[in-house]
Amino acid sequence: MARILVADDDVDIRELIEFKLSTLGHEIVAVNDGAAAVDACREHKPDLAVLDVMMPGMSGLDAIRVIRGDEAMAGIPVILLTARAQESDVETGFDSGADDYITKPFSPRELASRVQALLARPR
Repeated sequence: MARILVADDDVDIRELIEFKLSTLGHEIVAVNDGAAAVDACREHKPDLAVLDVMMPGMSGLDAIRVIRGDEAMAGIPVILLTARAQESDVETGFDSGADDYITKPFSPRELASRVQALLARPR
């Protein structure tokens, strides 16, 4: 299926996402911060990335800006997954280049559906 990058500093959430998406046949590359996410995008060329917004060091918002600014990575679809649910937070997420925005707590089934929908979109 697809190679998916998952970046979240909460190991329980990261493992939940990894489990759910791997049961659908996806290969998961899991990291715990934004800088590692950028490095993993460069190294593994994922088909999609799921980034937490609030991570130590480089945030998910900073990571997506780096990804969008690099021609080799700019086309990677990105889902932001975060506890930040204010309208201004969602707007900032999309303005930063997110393809989708999911707030925590989240349904693993809904996340899987949104991942599948993004992967099905023509690039």
